[in-house]
Formats: sequence, C-alpha cells, structure tokens
Amino acid sequence: MTTLPVLNQKGQKLSELTLDEKVFDGEINKPLLHQVVRMYQANLRQGTHATKTRGEVSGGGKKPWRQKGTGRARVGSIRSPLWRHGGTIFGPHPREYRYTLPKQMKQLALRSGLNAKVKDGEVVVVDKLQVATPKTKEFASALNALKVEGKALVVVDKVSEALRRSSRNMPRISLKSQQEVNAYDLLRYPKIVIEEAAFTALSKTCEGLS
Repeated sequence: MTTLPVLNQKGQKLSELTLDEKVFDGEINKPLLHQVVRMYQANLRQGTHATKTRGEVSGGGKKPWRQKGTGRARVGSIRSPLWRHGGTIFGPHPREYRYTLPKQMKQLALRSGLNAKVKDGEVVVVDKLQVATPKTKEFASALNALKVEGKALVVVDKVSEALRRSSRNMPRISLKSQQEVNAYDLLRYPKIVIEEAAFTALSKTCEGLS
C-alpha cells in the first residue's frame, strides 16, 4: 500500500494519504504519454509560418534577356526559385496543427503521468495552499518551507485571486486548478506541489480506466 505524507504550508507533516491501488498501480504507458504530449505540443503551435511562391514575390515582370542568341540559359523571370531573391518551392504556409485524441486516452495518460511522478518521489501533497495577502514573498516562503526549488507545478482545488496574483511574478512556477491539469503539465515540471483535495479529485478522474 503506497502512502504520501500530507504537509502543511510550513513543511510539517500532518498525516498520510493512502493512494488508491487501482489508480496508482505503478504502470507507466510511455507510448501513450508520447502520443498525448505530441498532441498538446501541436495544439500550442500558432501555424503562422509563411513563405512566398514565385507568384507572390515582388518584381520579375520583365524577361531578363531574349530567349535565344545570348549564349546564356533561357530565363523567364528574375524571381525564379533558382535565383537569389526568387520564390520558394514547397515552402511552409499558414496552417492549423490542432488535433485531439479521445478523452479516455488523455485520462489514461494523466494516470500514467501521476504514477511516474509518485514513483520518482516528485509529488508534494499539501493540506491547503493559501495566502493572507496577494504578495509573491508570502507564496515563495510557503514553497521554500516545502523545499521546492526551481521549476514546479502548483495544483490547487480552486485558484483564488490572491494565489493567482501571488504566483504571477514567479516565471518558474505554474499555478493551475486540478480541472486544468493534463499529462503534458505533469511531465514538464520536475516537482509537483498539489493540494490534498486536488490530488483526490485527480485520482477520481483516473478511476475505472483500463
């Protein structure tokens, strides 16, 4: 039976959280994680890259020289793709990269991500994360007490305005509610700080999957 310590904001142990064996079975589906991560990365692409074909490059309306008698290769336009400053052959054009996978696949990937983080000891469970005033210093001191250094994903049951404002000046910290978390988020960050209620909600999301 796997358990995780539940800490308070001062880093003191309050209790232990028993993990559901149906969810936290230690199984990590790497091919599925790869598929899901590729999907989320593709959905982040803007697809605004563009090149110009020979018909879109300015200039080139006049034939540079006559067809025959010069001893030079025949050319119809100085904007030929063979010429400098000419058009681009088969270059990229604006397109939509977004696609989606079945909901159950994304949930299974989330379960694999949770298993991987728990297995590697990269999950810190907190009973409740809150700040009295929306100040970065107060939020940072709570993370220091939890021995969280560097990049980290902070998952709460519900993002309050005070927490949002306290964390927005910390570029290496990502604050999300448990409804927003996906497998890509879990794998991006070496440390996961999560409220007990949020952890329980994520575990229930992954229940009954096979």
